[in-house]
Amino acid sequence: MNGTPTCRLRTSPAALKLAALLLVTATVGMPSVKAADVDSFSTIVKPAFKQHCGKCHGAKDVIEAELNLLQLRAAENLTDNAELLSQLIEALDTNAMPPEDEPPLPPKLRQKLLAEFRLLLDTALTKDRAAKDTPIRRMNRFQYNNAVQDLFQLKRVVFALPERMVRDHSKYFQPASRKMPDRVKVGSRPLGKSQLIEARLAGVAPFPQDLRAEHGFDNRGDHLSLSPLLYESFLNLSRTIVESPDFNAKTCGIWKTFFAHPAPDKPVEVEVRHRLSGFLTHAFRRPVQDELLDRYTNHVLKLMEQGTSFTDSMKAVASAAIASPKFLYLYNEAEQATQQSDSFELASRLSFFLWGSIPDQTLLNLAADGTLSQPAVLSAQVDRMLDDPQLKRFCDSFPAQWLQLDRIISSVPDRERFPDFYFSKYRNSMHMMLEPLLLFETVLIEDRPILDLIDADFSYRSNRLELIYYQNSSAPKKNEVVAIPFVRRPVTDRRYGGVITNAAVMTMTSGPERTKPITRGAWLAAVIFNDPPEPPPADVPPLAEEPPPDEQNLTLRERLAAHRERADCAGCHEKIDPLGFALENFGPTGKWRDAYSNGRDVDMNGTLFRRNSFSNVVEFKDAILAEKDRFAKAFASHLLSFALARELTVADSPAIGQIAAESAFRDYRMRAMIKAVVMSDPFRGI
Repeated sequence: MNGTPTCRLRTSPAALKLAALLLVTATVGMPSVKAADVDSFSTIVKPAFKQHCGKCHGAKDVIEAELNLLQLRAAENLTDNAELLSQLIEALDTNAMPPEDEPPLPPKLRQKLLAEFRLLLDTALTKDRAAKDTPIRRMNRFQYNNAVQDLFQLKRVVFALPERMVRDHSKYFQPASRKMPDRVKVGSRPLGKSQLIEARLAGVAPFPQDLRAEHGFDNRGDHLSLSPLLYESFLNLSRTIVESPDFNAKTCGIWKTFFAHPAPDKPVEVEVRHRLSGFLTHAFRRPVQDELLDRYTNHVLKLMEQGTSFTDSMKAVASAAIASPKFLYLYNEAEQATQQSDSFELASRLSFFLWGSIPDQTLLNLAADGTLSQPAVLSAQVDRMLDDPQLKRFCDSFPAQWLQLDRIISSVPDRERFPDFYFSKYRNSMHMMLEPLLLFETVLIEDRPILDLIDADFSYRSNRLELIYYQNSSAPKKNEVVAIPFVRRPVTDRRYGGVITNAAVMTMTSGPERTKPITRGAWLAAVIFNDPPEPPPADVPPLAEEPPPDEQNLTLRERLAAHRERADCAGCHEKIDPLGFALENFGPTGKWRDAYSNGRDVDMNGTLFRRNSFSNVVEFKDAILAEKDRFAKAFASHLLSFALARELTVADSPAIGQIAAESAFRDYRMRAMIKAVVMSDPFRGI
């Protein structure tokens, strides 16, 4: 790994992300291996470090990222540092090292080093089997809305949620059918006020939208704290919910069994206690303790003694329940863990993963009898939940965040240069963002291979999207902004299938006047390969939208070449530039182009991971598909991180490999991957 300061072997957390998921699963499905012996380290690893890495990672005057590989004297120095081992595997497996301007490693030596590092990593992970716990966290507002809806069986939403990007106007989402209709009517919530008009509780306002973690999701525990001010907001929110004029017998499914006054022949105290027992068990996701049940029961009885009606007293106690930390917080049990309590935690984790809400009675019953953790039972529950319409909540949350589609909301292509992007007072991004989301839902409902997300032979498009992709399209121009018809169309031109080359991604990774290959490359690295680049140095000036006079005749690749000359920029550019320029034929709004406005031909040639060359975007997709196991691991890591609501670590890499391997065994089917996530050790808390 001899190199110059332009190519660093980083040890930062962001650099380690790919290591945690790109670990080639040579050990998955194979017998356990013993640690590499000292002789192997001395005869293979140390000489390779000295000959190929020492120039940058050993010389006193040039030590990249403060990493001196020559100081590693024995195998134990590596088995005590699993993160470093993972990064070494990443660097070798992706051909990131040695850098392009240095002699490559002999192929046999590269394979020997990879084998040794994998053995050492297996030993390192065996030394430290302590799994990272999912941090205690509160519900985000999306989960809160769903949980309150389910708890009270409300026939309307609690408050508007613009983050739910797809509104279903045709009741198309029927996962049990295993088939998406050929025609659907949908709307785009964030980009049209009319999309937020729906039956909801009057007088209830949501708290601010939760922020997403960098390269993560909005359910991450380290971002979902509960300050005193926010807790007060939850308290006020809980009161406005039960006091809403729309919270009544017509809208609340549990009204008769919980809020309505009991029959005269039933003792009030007994009835209150009985009703609260089931209600609080559902709200708190586990059987309520007698002491706590007594406290809630006595509160109701005291209110009634003071003259409050039975219904209003039950409303008050319901409000207190949904403002309780036991409702708001997930995984907050501090008591000594038992098999039963583990089962209730598993029920919550499963329900919040797939349904974005509290467990239903079936999950709670299985947790109560201790059978939910049994593999056959758990597998059957995943199948049941994947066939339930509530799976739409998973589709309302995961894919848009995985694809970072919220970025299109702020996209504003220049109106004079790209007038077709605008119609009336609306923007085509309303239509654009729906295409990849409908593709994702189809792959999920029809249990198609996740590889369709890279290169699908079909898509859902509106008439306006057809005009974007095919300028000579005969599709009529209609200002569809509310219930937009989308039709399933075959994609015979492979330039356009999948989520990578759709108009939404092309637009949101461009500026107002030009494309941004670096932004596109960073998006691909983060989303498709889960290897987000480091932020650029603060003193790097952005490339001007308009080229100066002396750069008028240059291609964008030529203009950006200067950035590669900086030592602290070149390393990342070697990784992300080939990805970004691979999409350069797509203009700032996703329209195809063969040349720039100055007449120069678009140059998109490149090599993926320095071993898969491509000269057009179809060959680029083929290059990604040649690395399908790498994409499967990256996608598995996104799913697992979302399911666990935390950042992944090196300790999760064996599980990621197993999830991807199980998916590959089943033709990379989406449901197989989701089920493998649920059956993984980190998800089950093993």
